[in-house]
Amino acid sequence: MSRPRFHLAIPVQDLAAAHRFYAGVLGCGLGRESDRWIDFDFFGHQVTVHLAEEAGEAVPTNPVDGHAVPARHFGLILDLGTWETLRDRLKAAEAPFLIEPHERFPGTRGAQHTLFVLDPSGNGLEFKAFADEAMIFDRTGFEGAHG
Repeated sequence: MSRPRFHLAIPVQDLAAAHRFYAGVLGCGLGRESDRWIDFDFFGHQVTVHLAEEAGEAVPTNPVDGHAVPARHFGLILDLGTWETLRDRLKAAEAPFLIEPHERFPGTRGAQHTLFVLDPSGNGLEFKAFADEAMIFDRTGFEGAHG
């Protein structure tokens, strides 16, 4: 393994709806599964959805560049072409955007394309792309802006 892969387990209220979203809308490959959980190949990482019938509480948000970003979310940093392809796929599937695709912090060193969607159980996912990957962790010339 050339680079560590993350594993993330999240609760969902409906396995069939999670399957339709992650495999169908996002195009994730399938791994192992049971009647209580499913492993997905999330762009080379392992995301496992676990059946949890009780809905979670409302997720708090933080203001970032004029948007209410869910404090609890996960996602990926993609190259711009892959991000655009995924954006178009989500639009074609009429996925409900929590935050519409846009460029965040335009004109700064940390400018990035971003979008947020909710899975059918309300888990927040962010997908972003930087024009320059060197800016992913850069802290210079970027006061107070993060995301």
